[in-house]
Parts: sequence; structure tokens; C-alpha cells
Amino acid sequence: MKAREIALLAATAGWAGCGGQGGSSSGSGSAGSPNNAVNNVQPVQVTFGPANDRVNGFFTSVTICVPGTSNCQTIDGVQVDTGSDGLRLLSSQVSLALPPMTDAGGNPIVNCGTFVDNSYAWGPMVSADVHMAGERAASVPIQLIAAPGIPDAPSECSSGGNAADSVSALGANGLLGIGVFRQDCGSACARATRVPPVYFSCRDSGCSVTAVPLESQLQNPVWLFPQDNNGVLISLPSVPEQGAPTVSGSLIFGIGTQSDNALGSARVYTTDDVGNFSTSFGGNTYSSSYLDTGSNGLYFLDSSTIGIPECPDGDSDFSCPPSTLTLTATNTGRNGTSAAVTFNVANAERLFGTGNAAFNDLAGPDTGDFDWGLPFFFGRRTFVAFEGQSTPAGAGPYWAY
Repeated sequence: MKAREIALLAATAGWAGCGGQGGSSSGSGSAGSPNNAVNNVQPVQVTFGPANDRVNGFFTSVTICVPGTSNCQTIDGVQVDTGSDGLRLLSSQVSLALPPMTDAGGNPIVNCGTFVDNSYAWGPMVSADVHMAGERAASVPIQLIAAPGIPDAPSECSSGGNAADSVSALGANGLLGIGVFRQDCGSACARATRVPPVYFSCRDSGCSVTAVPLESQLQNPVWLFPQDNNGVLISLPSVPEQGAPTVSGSLIFGIGTQSDNALGSARVYTTDDVGNFSTSFGGNTYSSSYLDTGSNGLYFLDSSTIGIPECPDGDSDFSCPPSTLTLTATNTGRNGTSAAVTFNVANAERLFGTGNAAFNDLAGPDTGDFDWGLPFFFGRRTFVAFEGQSTPAGAGPYWAY
């Protein structure tokens, strides 16, 4: 309950997802054409999650099918994560026999997702049709975490960390990565030059690093929808200072593609090639700044720099000021768009004592990055535009709110 939410490590820098820049071709995006009248609204909830221990856990359900069939399964408790790209499911929650993805020699392709808490997700790549709301992506490469019959993770993946291979360890039944990129790794993995590596070819004797073409990498499933595929809109209501027991909201597919996902007055903040903009705070500018529903707090600076005490009793992942602080930072996109954001930091121990699951003022220390976690999203319509996909404000990647 009091542990920091898992976020995927960067491909090349401070980005919370595995992804570096993916493919360079432009996508259709279907922007500005609201006549694709499929249901594009997926319900989402902020709850303690399937492990019943995750404050500000952001979850939805995902339906997967054996490709091209009606043999399907709906999996609840999947964490929605704008800090990564791709669908990762615990194999223990999947009952379908999904076709494996293999290399030219017929060996399983296995993915390694590493996390900021030094844990990791290890499992083979398989193919599945992915359904959410009225949208469907066909034959999407996804990961099955901890699937049987695969050799143990090599040291290049595990690095002495703990495996996120169960509901209790992951805090979810899976991760739905819908960050600003199309794939989880991109061109670096297509050349097998990513360090640390992401993809492996596995034999009975062990696993070795391998190159994987873009189309076979872990895919952000939304960009593979036939329509509403240029981004997503996350809409969550406001919550009171002491939080709420649970919160319900919407994950709306597409940007400017239907009447419910217009940008309106939202400001567009374009990103660098790892999904970051910059945040100025306390006289300093932090270039590794991002919006991440997979982090359950606002994580920035360290306690000695900012003067906000960490929580006692070994709970140093969160901040515990004596009284709630109101602070202001300024976000700036690579396009020069700039605006101030006012936010609160409350005493985390007091928040936890309420028994609520959803908080807009939960924060913690982080050195070098400015991680705008789930509290940022409450009371905002926040857009995630995918790289190379056309939108009314130009091609992604960008954030807008």
C-alpha cells in the first residue's frame, strides 16, 4: 500500500517507459474525421487493485483473443501506464493458448521490462487480438510475464532485482502501456544495440540478446486500432484534499477523431525523443519531466534539496510535511509552450490513515527527474499523442492538457 508504484525504466534516458523512439513512418491517425462512430470510451478506475495494496492504482480491463477467432478472455485489474508502451499480462491470469513469436530459428522471443525499483518483468512474446471499448487491434505482439517453459532471466535482465512475476509483486494483473511511442524499444532493439538489452532469443540452454524488427516488438495496442489511433485522452474527476475511496473515469481513444476527444483549449507540450519535456522548480530546470499514470505520486527532487521531510519508519518513498504545502512549477514543451502548474503535497502517512485509495496530493522524493504521477491527472483532461500519428495539433509525440 505504501510502496512506490512501478514504472518502467528508460530506453535511452529518464523516460519512465522502456521505449525509445519507434518507427519513423507517419500513421493515418484519422484526425479530424469524427464519422468513425465506434465506442471509443473505456472505463477506468482508481482503486487498491487486485493485490489490494496499491494507493492511486489506475486500472482497467482488457479483452484478448486468439488472433482471428472469437476465443477470448477479459482480464481485469490491468494497470494503465502512460510511462510505458505495450501490453504485458501475467501468464498466471491468461487461460488462452496464444501463438508464440519466434526468431528465424524457431526460438521463442522473450522480453525483459526493467523497473525503477530494480524489479523486472521477464516473459515471452505472443500474439493476440486486443479489444477495448468498441476498438480492436489485430495480432498485437504482447508479453506474457513469467510464462512456464522459458529459461530463467539472464543477468542482463535481472541485475540482482526481484521478479515482478505475480499479482502481489506487480500489484496488478498486467500493464497496459499507452505512452507516447508506438513500440517499447524502437530502432535500438531493431539493431540489438540497446543497453541494457530488452529482447532475447531463448533455447533450452539459455538466452542471448537478439535484434527484433519494429513490427515484432511490444506494441502500444492503441496505435494499431483501425481508427482513433493517434493518441488517448485520460479524463478523471477531481478528488478532495483527503482523497476518495475510489474514483471512476474514462480512457478515451483518439485525439480529434470524434466529438468526445477534441483538444479544445488544451495546451500542447511536444517532447524529446524519449518522451520528456522540462519542468522548472525551485530555481532549477529539470529536462527529464513526464506524465506517468504508472507512478502513484508526484516524484521530484530529494528531501534535502527541497526541504520536505520524508516519511518516518522506513517509508522514505513518500513525503511527510507537517502540513500540506502548495507549490508551483512550470512545464515547458520542446515547442516552447510553457505554463505554471500548482500542486499540493500532503503528509502521506495521514493520507494512508484515511483508508482511501485515490489522492491528488501524494508525493515523494526523486533525484534528477520530475515525475508527474497520477495525482496530476485528477481534475484534468490529459492527452497523450503518439509519435508519427497525425492529430489536429500536428504529429506526436506530445502531451496536452
